[in-house]
Amino acid sequence: MVCPIRGVYSLRAGSGNIRTKGPAVVTIDAMAPVYRRARRATLVGLAANVTLATGKLVAGIVGGSFALISDAANSLGDAVSAFIVLIALFIAEKPADAEHPYGHTRAEAIAASNVALFIVLMGLYVGCEAVQRLWSVRSVPQPWTLWVAAVNVVLKESLFRYQHRVGQRTGSAAVIANAWDHRSDALASLSVFAGLSVIRWGGDGWAWLDPLMAAVVAAAIVANGVRLFRSAAMELMDLQAEPDLVARIEAVARSVPGVRRVETLWVRKSGLECFVDIHIEVDPKMSVEEGHRLGHEVKSRLLHTFPTLRDVLVHLEPASGDVSHAPADAAAPAAEGRGGASEDRRGPSR
Repeated sequence: MVCPIRGVYSLRAGSGNIRTKGPAVVTIDAMAPVYRRARRATLVGLAANVTLATGKLVAGIVGGSFALISDAANSLGDAVSAFIVLIALFIAEKPADAEHPYGHTRAEAIAASNVALFIVLMGLYVGCEAVQRLWSVRSVPQPWTLWVAAVNVVLKESLFRYQHRVGQRTGSAAVIANAWDHRSDALASLSVFAGLSVIRWGGDGWAWLDPLMAAVVAAAIVANGVRLFRSAAMELMDLQAEPDLVARIEAVARSVPGVRRVETLWVRKSGLECFVDIHIEVDPKMSVEEGHRLGHEVKSRLLHTFPTLRDVLVHLEPASGDVSHAPADAAAPAAEGRGGASEDRRGPSR
């Protein structure tokens, strides 16, 4: 698979940071299949949720089950979530431009956070309605509503397994979040099925279970929204990537001849892709030209080994730990490039 190297290499004077600028040298189509798989999984979930929401809403109204109506609201929220995520995936795949030099990958997390708030509000509304119906006159739902709930359990669990598998392969937090949403929906629908079963064979005396199961579904909706919001917020706050990925990136960097040690490694996830900041220790007597070549080699090897890396910023450190600071006039271009040299952003070199 061709890796997404975005631009030609350049060495910033005074900072030792290797970055990419200008037109792309290598095709950026490496992530295209990943985005396609994520969009396909999201489309499947969208179609399934629209179908389920329609079916459960009609069944709930005709069959007299508020638990099914609340479950329909849950599926409707999932459909809205999937639609927004689908749009966000199209935006996230757009290449970087002058106004967005880091690309548009955060669109996914922004969409997920807004969808999460919508889901929480919907859950609270359904919960309030369910509580009010606990003290109202209730009728026994129609027997066939049991089959609607049972079919929903099977479909939701199937969607969970499919989307979770795609989410793990693509690294999409939104697709994985939607997958777990399907699993919690399946469990909530299972509770609805159990409640309707008891009402069906227990008679009018158990009719209070219907609004109670609706309240259980409402609690699941709110929990889904909170979990999704937390996940999106963590990504927007540049949470460090999974330890396994960080360890594998470090191992590849250390395997490059000339790299004595990885001093610092930051990997932040942004949508389906990641950005890497890495400090490597090298021979303090190495020339600028040799350091330049080594920085290119580390960056190139990481990008080719991990196609989901959008960009890698390499900082060179003398292996002795005795960093020679560049003159102020030499460091000025670096400060103008990204708001300050490496020491300004991260503190003194270690």
